[in-house]
Amino acid sequence: MQLIKHAHACVSLVKDGGRIAIDPGTFTPDAKEVVAAADAVLITHEHFDHFDEDLIARALDARPGLRVYGPARVVGRWAARRGQVIAVADGDRLDVAGFDVAVSGDLHAAIHRDIPRVANVGYLVDGRVYHPGDAYHVPPAAVDTLLLPTSGPWTQLGQAADYVREVAPNRLVQIHEIMLSRTGQESMARFLSPAALTEMPLTIVPEGEAITV
Repeated sequence: MQLIKHAHACVSLVKDGGRIAIDPGTFTPDAKEVVAAADAVLITHEHFDHFDEDLIARALDARPGLRVYGPARVVGRWAARRGQVIAVADGDRLDVAGFDVAVSGDLHAAIHRDIPRVANVGYLVDGRVYHPGDAYHVPPAAVDTLLLPTSGPWTQLGQAADYVREVAPNRLVQIHEIMLSRTGQESMARFLSPAALTEMPLTIVPEGEAITV
């Protein structure tokens, strides 16, 4: 399986002719092309940096075969498109474009007591790659490659390090990096490394590049 890193929280996964995209939001400049190339789109939660509502609406209109999965608050706005949009929640198991997708998690990480927490799910794809959205939720299964958010108003270095320790993946790949400069990303990689807080080094995949997972 190939993982293509796009800007911020968005990745594409490609295998055996199937392709899915996770979290093409407004911080991802090529989100339109990402969605156009995908058989299905998985959304972790409703925040705009993960979910470009207008883009997805246009894609659903243009491509009846496109499937979109996400929490009920995300897909519920297209209730007339049953079968094309599918609500998911913790514990669901799906076959999406030839990928085995296990859904886990429930709420976005806390930002501030004055900001309501929204539904947030994570996706474990083929029992290998886990995208947590905006939460430090530990899925109920082993994770080979953990996609780790490194910036945002809810992230904390100490919690991130403890999260990596608890999940104990074989590979750690940065996502959700848009609020960090290159120096900031490299600083996070120093903290999240065997030389500091975690047993697994943080891999920084440049935008547009792919790795095998």
